[in-house]
Amino acid sequence: MHGKRSRNLSFALALLLSLSLTSAGVAADQEIKIGAAYPLSGAIASTGLDCLHGAELAVDIINGKYPDLNLPLAKSEGLPNLGGAKLKLVVADTKGEPRNGQAEAERLVTQEKVVAMIGAYQSSVTKTASQATERLKIPYVCSDSSSPTLTERGLKYFFRVSPHDAIFARDQLQFLKDLEKAKGQKITTIAALYENTEFGSNVGKQILKLAPEFGYKVVADISYAANATDVTSEVGRLINAKPDVLMHASYITDAILFTKTYKEMGFNPKGIMTFAGYIEPGYLPAVKGDGNYMVVRSTFALDLAKNKPLVAKVNALFKKKYGIDMSENAARSFTAPFVLADAINRAKTTEAEAVVKALLATNIPGDQVIYPWKGIQFDPQSHQNIHARGILVQIQNQNYVTVWPFESAAADVIWPFPAWKTRK
Repeated sequence: MHGKRSRNLSFALALLLSLSLTSAGVAADQEIKIGAAYPLSGAIASTGLDCLHGAELAVDIINGKYPDLNLPLAKSEGLPNLGGAKLKLVVADTKGEPRNGQAEAERLVTQEKVVAMIGAYQSSVTKTASQATERLKIPYVCSDSSSPTLTERGLKYFFRVSPHDAIFARDQLQFLKDLEKAKGQKITTIAALYENTEFGSNVGKQILKLAPEFGYKVVADISYAANATDVTSEVGRLINAKPDVLMHASYITDAILFTKTYKEMGFNPKGIMTFAGYIEPGYLPAVKGDGNYMVVRSTFALDLAKNKPLVAKVNALFKKKYGIDMSENAARSFTAPFVLADAINRAKTTEAEAVVKALLATNIPGDQVIYPWKGIQFDPQSHQNIHARGILVQIQNQNYVTVWPFESAAADVIWPFPAWKTRK
């Protein structure tokens, strides 16, 4: 009789534990489904895959046990406050199309039953996908789309970890002012060149808005089709405008096309400052040494490991898994799963309202991120990470090296831009 009561008590305790965890939105032996939407086919499929690799490595670390990594939840297996439950990425291909991104977000939520979303790299796609998750009341943590407008819509469920392009544009202009002071380089005129989707158009707006504040005159304002196959007209306009500096927002295919056309037509400003496309993994293999001396906005560089050993440790894991070094895109996408997992673990549930409340209370310190930031905390109104900042890297000898801020540079910036005809 005593044995029967003992078995009944054990069963009752187990049932209570199961009910408790189920009421929290997940049982200990279940997986927490996170939707991950990226362009995995189409013109920038290689970029989308790179972003996905960063997110996948993050999930591996969260689900595994990495006692030597100072990252959120790395030292435990899974989410300890949810009985060790593991994350599962449910991947969707946006095909680089806003309409498809929205449809895939809806499918992930309604059919795949994901409890949160990450992605989708292209700002135009993230815009529509996050509109769907907002309507469906699902948290969306973005760390790989940079249009400022994404965190200006007053959305309740959308959060961004990485810097937006107003921050990046201001960084580039401040670099030019610092260059004038430190190197004696006189700069007066700027040209703005940008692809015409959500991303590029908003970079263009920021350049036009901020350049006069820094004392620079914009002598060319050129927008072009994102899928352009011939840009000789645009480069001809740049040559006629004779800017000291070009600021160019692109994706990878147009970055490659413009680089080849700059060389062919002999466009030689003092400097070429770039956003996005010039730092994607496929860029240098396509243009090789012609990519040298481009200055690119970034959040990440391998040489940050000099002052932050965590960077080297994470890159070693990435290289072991994928056979290549971690790129800036992979590094940016790496963070969103940690932010979500940290919030879900603190909320002790996957219930959306509780997760949003936990995201608003996020306070991940700077020594637990792979970027040169003070950490991750979200502005209560915009849901933008208040500590997100950029760095500038320059392509030197076909490698990306940090050149600004000057106090943390791994190499001196090479300026002015060497003329094409003088290169070997």
